[in-house]
Amino acid sequence: MRRDDQIELLRHGALHVEGRVAGSSNQALLVSVCLGGTSALACYKAEAGERPLWDFEEGLWRREVAAWELDQLLGTDLVPTTVAREDAPFGVGSLQWWVEGATDDHYFTLREKEDLLPWFTDLCAFDVVANNADRKGGHILFDSARCWAIDNGLCFHEEDKLRTVIWEYAEQTLPDRLLEPLARLAQGELGNLGHLLSAEELDATARRAHGLLLASSFPSPDDDRDWPPYPWPLI
Repeated sequence: MRRDDQIELLRHGALHVEGRVAGSSNQALLVSVCLGGTSALACYKAEAGERPLWDFEEGLWRREVAAWELDQLLGTDLVPTTVAREDAPFGVGSLQWWVEGATDDHYFTLREKEDLLPWFTDLCAFDVVANNADRKGGHILFDSARCWAIDNGLCFHEEDKLRTVIWEYAEQTLPDRLLEPLARLAQGELGNLGHLLSAEELDATARRAHGLLLASSFPSPDDDRDWPPYPWPLI
């Protein structure tokens, strides 16, 4: 389905809860979405089902939507279509297009595939700019044709919290395809992010894009921080 059609369906389709997503730390629900004879599945994350965190304010679903918006600004096409819904069954939250046919693969089973290297390079840049605090190996899905990056709720904190399993690209040069969109972000062209993040988070996002451009390469893990550069569990 075309991306515009996915957006229309997720924003306006009737929702029916099918069940809870097994293993989800917050209340991630599988829902069916129907509109005009067309139906699909989506992952619904309601603010009402979030566990309180000491370092992130409530409303993690906004960060899920912001991650998709950032993906669009970068032109990287990493994140399944994700929108906000206020009229969902358990209140306001995010709806993300369901990845059909996902295999049992994860980052550690996929990272040696040469045809996926550009995708992982783009993901590294995305996670740096988004300040992803929880890029586990299992947050990468493979549908036998391509990869998708999911579970992006712990992103965009104004403090440095980058935690990821993908450090193979440390100190490698940024690909040219990312330079122009990163420059626009660094100049404050943040699109719809302004409706989803605080002013401090927006400024930090632009600064991270600027810093990545200045460095011209991916960062290395910093073991001297107060928190580790790797998430746990790794998958």
